[in-house]
Amino acid sequence: MRKFLSVIALLVLSSTTSVVSATDLPPDVLIKETMSEVLDFVKKDSALLSNEARLLELVDAKILPHFDFSRMTKLAVGKGWRTATPEQKQALTTEFRTMLVRTYTKVFTTYRNPKVEVKSVQVPAGVDEIAVKTIIGFSDGRSAKVEYEMAKTPMGWKAFDVTLEGVSLVSSYRGSFADEIQQSGVDGLIKKLSDTNKNALVSNNSKKAAAK
Repeated sequence: MRKFLSVIALLVLSSTTSVVSATDLPPDVLIKETMSEVLDFVKKDSALLSNEARLLELVDAKILPHFDFSRMTKLAVGKGWRTATPEQKQALTTEFRTMLVRTYTKVFTTYRNPKVEVKSVQVPAGVDEIAVKTIIGFSDGRSAKVEYEMAKTPMGWKAFDVTLEGVSLVSSYRGSFADEIQQSGVDGLIKKLSDTNKNALVSNNSKKAAAK
């Protein structure tokens, strides 16, 4: 479920990137105006789908700026965040970010040509957090209701959580993170995330070698 949540998150948030800064646009308008541009780019560049390095670059440059990873990590870690040192918080954020990046790179080869409907929202004056609801349709006939929790920052609107059919991405990690901290402390969670990322890298490299 968590992996599916992560993949779904990309489908819309990858559409919120534009070569033109849009920090003043409302969150729903930001998504709508740039959706076609990014999805068309992926659709036309067929070589991108088989090049992991380029996919990682795309995710890092065009998608991640629209996430508030510090806040996402804080929410996912929960109570353990309060006792973590600044260095541990940075390490947690870095490893959590890396884990999601590698999950996101699979989205373009897994779910092609999705249809995304973004519900319009009115942002009241003085409000700096709002939920943006979307419906994603897949080629196999399935659909998913996805809600993005967005916060307005000096750098524009950023997502700090995403909910798929009522299941929160950050909440889905919170339980396992809490268990790991209880058993091994914050450093134990950092090590687990680091090991997961390293194993994913080794696995990908092994698959590349086998394909040659």
